[in-house]
Amino acid sequence: MKIKFFKGENLPIEMHKVRIVQKLNLIPIDERKKRITEAGNNTFLLKNRDVFLDMLTDSGVNAMSDRQQAAMLQADDAYAGSESFFRLEAKIQEIFGTPYILPAHQGRACENVISRTLITKPGMVVPMNYHFTTAKAHVDLNGGKVDEILCKEGFELESTFPFKGNIDLEKLESALKKGNCAFVRMEAGTNLIGGQPFSVANLREAKKLAEKYNVPLVLDASLLAENLWFVKKREEEFKNKSIREITTEFSKNSDIIYFSARKLGFARGGAICTKSKAFFDSMKELIPLFEGFLTYGGMSVREIEAIVVGLDESMDEDVISQSPQFIAHAVNKLTAAGVPVVTPAGGLGCHVNAGKFLPHLKSQDYPAGALASAFYLISGVRGMERGTLSMDRDEKGNEVPADMELLRLAQPRRVFTLSQVEYMVDRLAWLHENSSLVGGLEFFDEPKILRFF
Repeated sequence: MKIKFFKGENLPIEMHKVRIVQKLNLIPIDERKKRITEAGNNTFLLKNRDVFLDMLTDSGVNAMSDRQQAAMLQADDAYAGSESFFRLEAKIQEIFGTPYILPAHQGRACENVISRTLITKPGMVVPMNYHFTTAKAHVDLNGGKVDEILCKEGFELESTFPFKGNIDLEKLESALKKGNCAFVRMEAGTNLIGGQPFSVANLREAKKLAEKYNVPLVLDASLLAENLWFVKKREEEFKNKSIREITTEFSKNSDIIYFSARKLGFARGGAICTKSKAFFDSMKELIPLFEGFLTYGGMSVREIEAIVVGLDESMDEDVISQSPQFIAHAVNKLTAAGVPVVTPAGGLGCHVNAGKFLPHLKSQDYPAGALASAFYLISGVRGMERGTLSMDRDEKGNEVPADMELLRLAQPRRVFTLSQVEYMVDRLAWLHENSSLVGGLEFFDEPKILRFF
């Protein structure tokens, strides 16, 4: 809904009211210094009691609606054949038009099942618009190799290009021609480059190429809700289409869809869905092995009931528009203050260009991680590093510099107020003016896989 203020201000407005609140705690800066030191300058290792605004992630920390809370009371606790699952199955079939559904405990569990099934021999390639940390890890662990072929505009941190998550179609066909591709992965709302969307037009062309070379196209729909909203606002063909109609276009052009309901659906869980019985049959035996029975997949049935309602709410434009509008508000304010951020504003969160923010640090100093630590110190706001720290070393133990050094300040859906966003902007603007105070980081304890966790 577009609301015009009488005095000409341009502010996003919440299309909901608050009915349950949780008290926040802003501890003094001296205490924050102790806490971040104890956490080894890793924001993941902070205790939440010491965090003021938790912008680490949007995963599993979104606010549930009253309808979701009410739905959880009807959960059917049966181990097998739960009515809760059949309500979820019906809702996914209604929204995506996919008759076959496999539940899983979250998105990375889906990635494991898909990679184990489709990577049938060592060295198979998975072309994708951009990797996500867990998606890449599962491809690697199952013997495959990721081929990132993001469009050139996606690497330009500051621009006006509306669909920076588009896959490079020319490079995609070149990869497919080699005949060693397990599947093509399209991530809706590319996480690591600033929550940037891809267009339906780009997806259609990618699907045509995948079909031409007989390779399945897999859609990661975890951040689909915001991508749907961006398509409606930025892609001319869809400006008068409903969110459900746009969703149908995404589904029509995908062979397998998976999602983390910790993002899409405002709850905690996930699912794989497909129109292909052959794909369903090839994957279903892995669900009892890794997740749980076929009608709960490692999820609480209460969460399943919440997901059913949450998926319905994800088709409501008033619901899915708030997060992108709040992010855009923060991006506009930070840009005006001279703080380097990813533009145009994407979904998921506000992404600060840590490389430009801290030009005196090199990639081996982990500038995004250093900025995350420093920002917590001066604000109590917990963000997440999305840069070289989020990469794993190569086979020889060498550091792999990230394409971008970003501090992600996530906007969990329906959680923060506009004044809290303004506080984040104010503290970040101060830190930018005093950025020379921030030094680099070095490792003293380093896991081999997904070390940033």
